[in-house]
Amino acid sequence: MIVNMEQSAPTVAPKRKPVPRHWGEWVIENLIQLAGVSTLIIIGLIFAFLLREGLPAFFEISPATLLGVRWYPIEEMYGLLPLLAGSFIVTIGAVVIALPLGLTTAIYLGEVAPRWQRELLKPLIEMLAGIPSIVLGFLGWVVLAPLIQKAGAPTGLTAFTGSLILAYMSLPTIISISEDALYAVPKEYRDGALAIGATKWQTIWRVVVPAARSGIVIAIMLGIGRAIGETMAVMMVTGNAANIPALGIGMFFQPVRTMTATIAAEMGEVAKGSLHYSTLFAIGIVLFLITFSINSIAGRLVGSQGSRRSGGQL
Repeated sequence: MIVNMEQSAPTVAPKRKPVPRHWGEWVIENLIQLAGVSTLIIIGLIFAFLLREGLPAFFEISPATLLGVRWYPIEEMYGLLPLLAGSFIVTIGAVVIALPLGLTTAIYLGEVAPRWQRELLKPLIEMLAGIPSIVLGFLGWVVLAPLIQKAGAPTGLTAFTGSLILAYMSLPTIISISEDALYAVPKEYRDGALAIGATKWQTIWRVVVPAARSGIVIAIMLGIGRAIGETMAVMMVTGNAANIPALGIGMFFQPVRTMTATIAAEMGEVAKGSLHYSTLFAIGIVLFLITFSINSIAGRLVGSQGSRRSGGQL
């Protein structure tokens, strides 16, 4: 039998010529790189400025005073524990309120609501983020605080009032990002779950939500960051009392003072270079580190979930 060598020889694909890059792509790529690098530089400069102004407080004030339970700068008492406790209580209350409301609303918009309703409600929810915080603080002071006092609280300006306002301010962020994460889950996941006999709600809770977990975690962390960093609204509705409430459900119905409210209320009254001035910047350093830690934890959680998901696919 005669074998045709020309037919049996493997064909070699011709080498493709490299596609020349358009100058517009080069400009856009370099602009994106410049934006990323400039963001890191700006964050570094901000932290360096905080260190320059706030580090003297850590050297001039004893650790026992900084970890004290009294904030009274007139007598040079700079205890940060009441401010940390106030920020923690208000933030925890806001997360407890906003998390279930935000997640269930995102699931409704992404998985249950008809398309016309989603296209109507989502822009309205995102518009809530544009309301100035000073307006929300004023409404909380005039409308919400009297209602809470009538309900039995000793005063309407409490940590619970601040938690309600912060929960309302965090909801647009949590809802919007969580709904986008749910929407990004491939349709094949839903079809596969329904094909093996799962109900619609089983598909949502056991397939769609776990698949969108990384985006939901990011939404929660951004909501927490929004709550921690808020200033004016919290300063108006929490009572501004630098004390540590007793542990229990009653601590939410006591006046508190947050770190951000302290900086906003006292920065205009202190002399530059004074110990009080440096202490306020030291509070800013603590806030920066807390926010950085929250973002780092969110990044690690998202990364670990992504690696587990890819490992399961392999």
